[in-house]
Amino acid sequence: MVSAAAGSPKHSPRAVTAAVETVLAFVNTRADGSGRLESFGDGGSFTAWLAESGAFGGGLAGELVATDADAAAARELRDALVTVLLAHSGDEEGLGEPLRRAERHLRRAGSLYPLATVVTADGVELASPQAGVEGVFGTVLAAVTTFAQSGDWGRVKACRNPPCHFGFFDRTRNGAGLYCSPGCGSQVSMRNYRRRQREGGGE
Repeated sequence: MVSAAAGSPKHSPRAVTAAVETVLAFVNTRADGSGRLESFGDGGSFTAWLAESGAFGGGLAGELVATDADAAAARELRDALVTVLLAHSGDEEGLGEPLRRAERHLRRAGSLYPLATVVTADGVELASPQAGVEGVFGTVLAAVTTFAQSGDWGRVKACRNPPCHFGFFDRTRNGAGLYCSPGCGSQVSMRNYRRRQREGGGE
């Protein structure tokens, strides 16, 4: 059984919790054209990522051998989450039907990887009762659910600078961050400036 703690005390809006770290570790596995490689390309790369990842604990990840089908399922779950995180950043291209498709996929994932409530004297946590890769996916969903209950789910975002879309936790006071770094913000500003120059005939 793998789990993500729930019911913990309210954290600062700018605190990165273990649940947030789990979500970001999972979504930040995409190739981005800037040196980051695809971690879920096939069963072998997914297995290697699981062995190296510390997000799932308990020594479980080191015992898993993922198939190509597992890697495809991981990509689908991850990409659906990235679409939702882009919506948190107000990315217009991901809204509408892309967002609805992502939300439908996440609802299906919720039924495929159900969670259990574990109550102890020390507190309450959500956990996946499944083993193997299914348990890993359940842990991701448990982390999402756990953090969303804090009311700050909208602070977990994906960078609006394509093709980066790196997941990040928005620590700004008003929750208005759009980019994972100042560099990405500058790239978008420069592209917008150049586009305006072209559209305005260089004026």
